[in-house]
Amino acid sequence: MKIATRAYLVDRRGRVHIRTGGKPSGAWRARSFLIGAAVGGALVYPLGSERARRRRRLLIERTAATARRDSRQVTRAIRIAAARTEGHARGFIHRVLPLATEPLDDATLAHKVESVVFRSPRFPKGQISVNAEEGTVFLRGQVDQPELIHDLEQAVRKVPGVHDVDNLLHLPGTPAPTSRPRRDTHAR
Repeated sequence: MKIATRAYLVDRRGRVHIRTGGKPSGAWRARSFLIGAAVGGALVYPLGSERARRRRRLLIERTAATARRDSRQVTRAIRIAAARTEGHARGFIHRVLPLATEPLDDATLAHKVESVVFRSPRFPKGQISVNAEEGTVFLRGQVDQPELIHDLEQAVRKVPGVHDVDNLLHLPGTPAPTSRPRRDTHAR
C-alpha cells in the first residue's frame, strides 16, 4: 500500500512548490502514532475500565459545573453591559433634554442656599442667618472680613432658584443695615 503525501517547499524567491508522492517520513509516522495514542487514551479513560462509571460521572459533573460557571459569568457580563448601556443612555438624555424645574418654596430655597453656599469652610455658617421670601434670599449676620460680605452675596446669587439677594451682613462694631423697602405687590 502506497501513501501519497504532499510537501510544500518555498524557494529563495518566495515561490511555493508542491511535491507529491513518496513514503511518509519518520517524523510523520511518529506524530501520527502519538496523535492516535492520545485519542485512544482519551476514549478508553472514561469508557473502558472497571472504574469507568465513576470516571464518566466525574467527567459529566465537571463538564456541567464548568458550563454553569461559564453561564453565570456570561450572564453577569451581560447584566453589567446592560447596566452600563442604560447609564450611558440616561446620561445622554440628561445632557440633551432640559430639566423641568418647579419653583422652590421659601423654606426649601433657604435650606438649599445653606447647603450649597456653606459647603465651603471659608464662609462662617454659625454667624449668618438665611431666610427666603418669594425667591429673594435675606442674609443677616456679622462677618469678620469685608470681602466675605461681597463673596457670600455672589455665591448665593449663583444658586439655582434665587431671584434676588438682600444682603444685610455687617462687620463687627458697625450697625446692622436695614432691609430695603419692598413694593407691596399684594393689594389689601
